[in-house]
Amino acid sequence: FDQPQARTILLNAILWAAKADVPEAGAQSSIPTSPRMGMAPPPEPQIVVLPAENAKVEAQPWGKLEWFAHRSIGNSSNVTTGQATFEPGKSNAPHWHPNCDEVLHVLKGRVINKVGDKEYEMKAGDTITIPEGVVHNTRNIGTEEAIVAISYNSADRVAIGE
Repeated sequence: FDQPQARTILLNAILWAAKADVPEAGAQSSIPTSPRMGMAPPPEPQIVVLPAENAKVEAQPWGKLEWFAHRSIGNSSNVTTGQATFEPGKSNAPHWHPNCDEVLHVLKGRVINKVGDKEYEMKAGDTITIPEGVVHNTRNIGTEEAIVAISYNSADRVAIGE
């Protein structure tokens, strides 16, 4: 709705469907121009520095997830960051995120990221971006643990199927 042309088309369609008069130049509207579209600013995180021992660690059948920034930790209002450690030969379940994109950066090891119907072999230093709503998973194809940095453009990451 931040594109004036899209708003005009939608408003015209609503007026037409309601059998109301549609102005010759089209229905006009305006929206707030602040970067947050008129929403109140997010609350400031309570935590500025997260000591390593306070990272939120979640054991997984394939390894572990460590969370460094997230709203539930109290140190982010806009992003989630962490890292995933995959044991050799292990993979996480195919899953998707309905509310955020995901960026994975391989820190150590070799993995295959399956994104939709495609597979991408990756090594340390490689980065992949996975769009919101796309089913994906990661598999360690090396003989040592693989470590992948993870980040999301939401402080309230949601995963379906994980």
